[in-house]
Amino acid sequence: MKKLQVVLCTLLIVNLSYAQLFSSEKEEDKKNKILGTITPKFDVSPREQVLGRILPVYLSHYHYLKKKLNDDVSKNAFKQYLERLDFGKQFLLEKDVEALEKYKNKMDDQLESGNIVIISVADSILKERYAAIEKHALAVLEKDIDYSKEETYQTDPEKRDYAESMDELKDRWSRALKYETLLQYLELKDEQEEMAKDDGKKDKKKKKKKDKKKKEKKLTDKELRKKAREKVKKRYTKIFKRIKEEKKNDRLDKFYNSITRVFDPHTHYYMPEEKEDFDIEMKGKLMGIGALLREDGSYIKVDRIIPGSASWRGKELEAGDTIMAVGQGDEDPVDIVEMPIRDAVKLIRGEKGSEVRLTVKKQSGTTQVISIIRDEVVLEESYVKGAVIKLKDEDYKVGYIHVPKFYRDFDDNEARNCSTDVKKELLKFKKDKKIKGTILDLRGNGGGALQDAALMSGLYIEEGPIVQVKDSDGKKNVLTDDDGEVFNSQPLIVLIDRFSASASEIVAGALQDYERAIIVGSSKKTHGKGTVQAVVDRLAQRHGFLTSAIGDLGAIKITIQMFFRVNGSSTQFKGVVPDIVLPDQYDYFDSGEESLDYAIPHQRVKPAKYSKWDKTFRVDKLIKSSEKRVKKNEKFKKIEESVAFYKERKEQTERSLLLEDMIKFKKEAKDKAEEFKLDDEIDSIQVETFMKERDEVEKERAEEFKKTLRKDPVIEETLYIFKDMMSQLKK
Repeated sequence: MKKLQVVLCTLLIVNLSYAQLFSSEKEEDKKNKILGTITPKFDVSPREQVLGRILPVYLSHYHYLKKKLNDDVSKNAFKQYLERLDFGKQFLLEKDVEALEKYKNKMDDQLESGNIVIISVADSILKERYAAIEKHALAVLEKDIDYSKEETYQTDPEKRDYAESMDELKDRWSRALKYETLLQYLELKDEQEEMAKDDGKKDKKKKKKKDKKKKEKKLTDKELRKKAREKVKKRYTKIFKRIKEEKKNDRLDKFYNSITRVFDPHTHYYMPEEKEDFDIEMKGKLMGIGALLREDGSYIKVDRIIPGSASWRGKELEAGDTIMAVGQGDEDPVDIVEMPIRDAVKLIRGEKGSEVRLTVKKQSGTTQVISIIRDEVVLEESYVKGAVIKLKDEDYKVGYIHVPKFYRDFDDNEARNCSTDVKKELLKFKKDKKIKGTILDLRGNGGGALQDAALMSGLYIEEGPIVQVKDSDGKKNVLTDDDGEVFNSQPLIVLIDRFSASASEIVAGALQDYERAIIVGSSKKTHGKGTVQAVVDRLAQRHGFLTSAIGDLGAIKITIQMFFRVNGSSTQFKGVVPDIVLPDQYDYFDSGEESLDYAIPHQRVKPAKYSKWDKTFRVDKLIKSSEKRVKKNEKFKKIEESVAFYKERKEQTERSLLLEDMIKFKKEAKDKAEEFKLDDEIDSIQVETFMKERDEVEKERAEEFKKTLRKDPVIEETLYIFKDMMSQLKK
């Protein structure tokens, strides 16, 4: 993979000078003057001009489909751009869309020239619409709202048309605000009723201490309605403020990725700040203070301190603290009140060993300046976790490994990666003679490093091909396990669901083709992503430009290959179909590659040569036994009932705005949610974890992990399937 990335980057160096870039723009100006064309002005910078030369080369020549950047791409990109501008059809009128349609065949031309005029036109239109709607929305929220008027609101944006007039658009907003305020009012009412119940319980207790906190006054219905309006108004005041403060990079992002999206759903241009987040996602670590933050109105609050981090070691910053300002070393602090959380996080993150000073308001009301030396923050939730689980009445145990993603730091060979971490868990299992097999849980795993998918699969087979990878020119490469060693030969079950994608599908598909594992799915199939992406960053340097002159150009993630199972079938679209299918609580979701626009179609290649595992099981018997148990299992019954209910609810997108109708609708949803809860722990499951428990926080995390497993009906049924497998081995 690394070699491939290097080849890509070497081939794509384009020798462009500033003189060439600016001369091409001047020629365009001359052409417009001759034709007498007057075009709106876009503030073109050298950065857009350079990107206009670079991005088309990547998209047209190195994307798997080798699709030409032309008018057909422009038309589809224009549709994507409209969605990004105004997905909810809340601002643009029909006539605005018609005005923008003038540019629907010119998206490619504007990309290449860097003169992205459509952004200026859209800005001009939306500036006027934002101002009018903001004024209207805040006026609506100033007055009492009539909940007795018979009217409805369409909650599904895809079922709406663009409004023909401002009056129609304002009416849509009036209904939307009424709907949100109604929901807020009912939520406040529920909260007040819950508080009254809690107070009643306290009063009944004989031994009660005086509450030092002042009791909240019970609000009248009129006061609740007013408070609901105020909350919604505060929220929208903030939304409109954010809209008005949108930066040029945000607008460019919408344009660039409207075009990349037409090539396929996984090709994406990253603005510089986005690339940092992508790297953190892949590596599972970052440099910072180790505090999870959240927005609370105009403020940034600390939600949780990550164990082992700089903040955790310092003991001064606490969950619940409000960060008022951020200073770098001895520099003056920057006020972050009203600042978007993304911008605040940029100020707080920084290089390892550097100092950040936080001005913090404590829950006690005192203000404190806290100095923290930034360090590496490890996001443990991203990493492999192991446990030993068993059915209560059985004397043998089963090793359980949860792999949330396929992480790898390509810049640091010494850093953690998921295949090595899985191997470490398997080594722990080897020490316990009562452990007779493994459950590898890939549910919810969206993929990651292809290299680790191959390495992880290789732990369970002696040798042979794992995955076939085909380039756009038809050349095929096969990733193989050639160490001649089976690291773990015990019975294996792999758990998958509809959110298992990409690298997860490679592992599940390979182990299924070899008949090395029984694949159990809490869905009919996995996501169906069978494509490979390469990330090319440092674009300016690679193309001979100085970052100091044009700025950071960000990065591009581009689909360059498709992968195929050893049986010759791509997982693209089709995914991996489990051997044993269990009820899926998300069966009412539209998910999977086939639900995405511009997804690459399914393909096949010639099967690879491989030898199947010789210790196979009678899958037909395992299926029959499982089906019998599932029919009797109360938790699975709940799941199937919930799916039927939510499927029906999903179609009910037209909401009545009558108070009594909304109360009835909300009550039914609340009652059903309570009815469908799977909170009870399952008595038959016993769990031990290998998690380090250095302090109370980590003990709590370990206990939460155990509870999650003990509540999961899929884990219970998987243990019973394993029991059936053990019975077959005895025979």
